Amino acid sequence: MSETVHTPSPATTAGPTVLVAATGISWAAVFAGAALALTVQLLLHLLGVGIGAAAFAPRGDVYAGPGAIASGLWFAFSGVIAGFAGGYVASRLSGRTGTTTGVYHGLTCWAVTTLVVVYLLTTSAGALIGGALGGLSSAVGGRIAASAPTMVADPFAEIEHQIRDGIGGNDPAAMRDATVAAVRTLVTSEEMETEHARARAVDALARARSIPVTEARPRVEAYERAYRSAIETGRKQGEELAAATAAVVSTAAFFGFFSLVLGAVAAWLGGWYGVRRVEILSELS
Repeated sequence: MSETVHTPSPATTAGPTVLVAATGISWAAVFAGAALALTVQLLLHLLGVGIGAAAFAPRGDVYAGPGAIASGLWFAFSGVIAGFAGGYVASRLSGRTGTTTGVYHGLTCWAVTTLVVVYLLTTSAGALIGGALGGLSSAVGGRIAASAPTMVADPFAEIEHQIRDGIGGNDPAAMRDATVAAVRTLVTSEEMETEHARARAVDALARARSIPVTEARPRVEAYERAYRSAIETGRKQGEELAAATAAVVSTAAFFGFFSLVLGAVAAWLGGWYGVRRVEILSELS
């Protein structure tokens, strides 16, 4: 009886196991995180608008002081929360286990979200969400309006009212118009033409009010001084408005910069935490 001999197969040499981790970016995860971040930001802004409207008290400086500060802080707070949520979701959904790759997903999600918000606020599409995402811009605009001085609309308006008051005669309307035109020509004329224009204005006022030229001249000179003073006041108010506007715009720019930086840090932390959660779950399984 023959016996079957089995020849053992050569042992397979076991080599080292190499784990290759994917490090490429997952745009699906990034866009999912950006969608969540935008939704969270929109919801928080709607909540802020609702709370602000409920606490609204009509007064002239409603956006000045604490109102503007609260609006700006809420804008920054909502950006931080939305950045963290978007970064966390982008990191988790990417399926990556590397910490660096995870935080890059979070930062990329924050960048996409920021670009979308800027696009919405600077195009016609922003009209649909301007009430919800315009907290900072409304605060800035309100602070400018509250801090702006009252501008002189027409420096000649009060002078014209004084000239027309008390002029009578056979044709008062024509005499008023002639006197107003003469005085307006005087106050707006070049320096070399001032004497001639002043003489015409004095003569027109004297005839319109039936007073001597010696009495009309001081009145015309008073009109000149009043007009020059109004022009100077308007110039100073314009400089004050420009300075106030520059200060508010500068403050808003710095505030927006630091808000975006905080949002980026929050997205970075969200991406890191998302990776850590994946690592912890892998260790438990």
